Amino acid sequence: MALNLLVKVHPVVLFQIVDAYERRGAEAYRVIGTLLGTVEKGVVEVTNCFCVPHKEYEDQVDAELNYAMDLYELNRRVNAQENIVGWWATGNEVTNHSFVIHEYYARECNNPIHLTVDTTLEGTTRMGIRAYVCVKLGVPNGKTGCMFTPAKVQIQCYDPEVVGLQLCAKSIRQTQGNKPGGIVEPMMDLAQIAEASTKLSLMLDSVLQYVDDVLDKIVSSDKEIIPDNQVGRALLDMVNSVPKMTSDQFDEMFNSNVKDLLMVVALSQLIKVQLQLNEKLTLLTTL
Repeated sequence: MALNLLVKVHPVVLFQIVDAYERRGAEAYRVIGTLLGTVEKGVVEVTNCFCVPHKEYEDQVDAELNYAMDLYELNRRVNAQENIVGWWATGNEVTNHSFVIHEYYARECNNPIHLTVDTTLEGTTRMGIRAYVCVKLGVPNGKTGCMFTPAKVQIQCYDPEVVGLQLCAKSIRQTQGNKPGGIVEPMMDLAQIAEASTKLSLMLDSVLQYVDDVLDKIVSSDKEIIPDNQVGRALLDMVNSVPKMTSDQFDEMFNSNVKDLLMVVALSQLIKVQLQLNEKLTLLTTL
């Protein structure tokens, strides 16, 4: 099962885990919590999580399970589609206490996953993210045990999450460039369109260069470019997904969308000015 299982983790989950680790108590060396998401056809998609207060001793683990269930029921009221899919812990290894915690989550869902996130960043600049499933071992009518087996992990992003990650990357570059503040404001819609168009143009140039190199079999750095069938299929799917239209039809569609965008921006600015005027008039009348 573990070999075919794919765990997709959203960035908001990693942010919540890091935030919980930063807010931990002085005596806690690791933090645990519950993973929420969906399971479908061998794919576990983790979309949310929350921290569960606990204390670990040499021979036992004390966790506030009632608090975890109350928080899960509150989350169900907001998003009924998110179910318990496993649990997470900070650190880069599976400890003896992990088996005890995993037994609890095995009663809450079928085949829970265990996600570990190395938040210490010791000797590296990237967080180590690993997922495990518990596989039972033993013989019938004999001694039994279990073993944590690794599963594939993939970072999955929604479109709004991609925008947030891009802003985070810009703020990191600004901080590394010793610029004051280290804060990046979201760009206007037209500025985002211009930046996206520039990136798209650069990506198209790279794709066209790759296709030309493959077709012409140009030798670069003493290595001949070998065609990749998977890349060819992806390019074919991309070309087929583009609607067929003439340049005049595209210009008409683009200009129409831009006009709609400008109208929305103008209306939002008018509403903002109207609210500001109303606030100042209300202040004057009270004086």
